[in-house]
Amino acid sequence: MSIRIAFLASRAPVAQTAKTAMVSRYGNVAKEEAEIIVALGGDGFMLDTLHDTIDLDAPVYGMNRGTIGFLMNEYSESGLIARLEAAEEEIINPLSMRAMDAEGRVHRALAINEVSLLRAGPQAAKLKISVDDRERMAELVCDGALVSTPAGSTAYNYSAHGPILPIGSDVLALTAIAAFRPRRWRGALLPSNATVRFDVLEPDKRPVMADADSVSFPNVVRVEISTQKKIRHKILFDPGHGLEERLISEQFT
Repeated sequence: MSIRIAFLASRAPVAQTAKTAMVSRYGNVAKEEAEIIVALGGDGFMLDTLHDTIDLDAPVYGMNRGTIGFLMNEYSESGLIARLEAAEEEIINPLSMRAMDAEGRVHRALAINEVSLLRAGPQAAKLKISVDDRERMAELVCDGALVSTPAGSTAYNYSAHGPILPIGSDVLALTAIAAFRPRRWRGALLPSNATVRFDVLEPDKRPVMADADSVSFPNVVRVEISTQKKIRHKILFDPGHGLEERLISEQFT
């Protein structure tokens, strides 16, 4: 069986070398013509690939030529067609971020992992948190806060002591980063259809930046985050090594 494959690689030499070897062995087509896109790199490159192919129907199969590789399969030159035919598909819905800055400009971005707010000055940020238009916390003093998808829950969220979420769970993690008041508040679990709003208090004195999968906007005063159900990222994994298994395994390492 012939599969039209588009090979994409990060700029890392090891990824470029792998792409050359793969293309010589399996051929290559433009990503717009591909049945499957193979991404060669690390998790950062996988996120870039998913964002870049958002309008394409082809699923993405990652092969680790980077550092972490949580979203990637093991790299091997041989047997790729059989692996692609046997691969299992996971569906990920990204987060939609709408951020307003101090000059009233509105910025929009999508995040597959998380949307984070981070202090941008020497003093801690002060944030008000609302969920579905209901104020839930009048003041959170912290280095920042983030909202994570299940797929992103093992990334920045986990490093900030947030919970790991099973892929099948219909929830989001709202996690504080170095909370000072309330002391050591870790965050909350929210339904995936919830809309989270952060209002930045004292933005002139305590500037805050917003970040959606490394797309950053400075001096924000309000950020709204919700799940974008209409967008469905399709990721392929080798059998027995999907995101569900990785999320469980990560909690025992």
